[in-house]
Amino acid sequence: MNAPLNGFQVVELATVLAGPATGQFLAEAGADVLKIEPPGGDITRSWCAPGEQPDQHRSAYFCAANWGKKSRVMDLAHSSAQTELRALLANTDILLMSFKPGDARKFGLDPKELLRDFPRLIIGSITGYGEEDPRTGYDAIIQAEAGFVHLNGMRSGEGHKMPVALMDLLAAHQLKEGILLALLEREKSGAGQWIRVSLIDAALSALANQATNYLVAGHEPQAMGSGHPNIVPYGQAYTCSDGVRVVLAVGSDKQFAQLVQLLKIDAPEVWGHAAGRIQNRSAIEVALSEAIGVQSSEALLAGCVGLKIPAGRVNTLPQALELAKQRGMLHQADGLSAPRTAVFLNEDPQIKPPPPLPKNE
Repeated sequence: MNAPLNGFQVVELATVLAGPATGQFLAEAGADVLKIEPPGGDITRSWCAPGEQPDQHRSAYFCAANWGKKSRVMDLAHSSAQTELRALLANTDILLMSFKPGDARKFGLDPKELLRDFPRLIIGSITGYGEEDPRTGYDAIIQAEAGFVHLNGMRSGEGHKMPVALMDLLAAHQLKEGILLALLEREKSGAGQWIRVSLIDAALSALANQATNYLVAGHEPQAMGSGHPNIVPYGQAYTCSDGVRVVLAVGSDKQFAQLVQLLKIDAPEVWGHAAGRIQNRSAIEVALSEAIGVQSSEALLAGCVGLKIPAGRVNTLPQALELAKQRGMLHQADGLSAPRTAVFLNEDPQIKPPPPLPKNE
């Protein structure tokens, strides 16, 4: 495949998820990605799911973000390894790093010095809290500190973190954007640059309408289950007569009018506009729950499709991954599978599976 980054050389000095996910994206886009691992390998090689054998060195977690790469073990605490790495950087386009603040300098990888020695190099670095804060950034803590745990839960009860490391993935997306813009700028100026992303900044920037509800409208968002603070009904799951749960995402007055017609609900006039639905959220949820409870999921979803009312079933993870398979969104090789990240590609990039752990060099 004539992928957009064919011929580009990437060195990845990153572990866990955010940096490796960025590296996998670049590999899917055609880049040659060399993952430099410490002795013992990326820590996620040992993060095994129940039933996995820990001596396999390619855990399910590791397989989430390391497709399409080659791997080499280097102990960067030794000057010989640092010299070898700098020789690699002479022909590298993109360097990915996810060190704790101070470690890059300790390993002879101060970004400012690297740009002096390799002026076309694009450096993408991820930290937890920025270059000056020594704290280690882990997704669960970032979710808590950025307000996501507080907002993610039922109206009464403790909050919960989301079931994937979404803050890592948001940071990876931001780093991808920065790297692609830096490549575009390098085409014009010939100069590389240092792109910096922190997990906390990525998380705070993703608060979106929840943040502006407070900043603009003075409304402090609270946990409300699957409900939406600005739209009703949106996100709430309702159980059909066959036990299948269905989610509605009704964003306009027209869609709501079509929904109550489909369900034969005698809706008060005030429900016909968005502000009225917000004020009558509880009554609407009760009415919808009763009306949907006597509908089969197949009939309800077919009716919603026909009227262009946004609706979908609540899938289990196996059902969702079957959908991913049907849509060509899975890498599959060597008995391993993982979702693709470069969703913009129209063709399967046919990249290799995650690399085994090399022997120490």
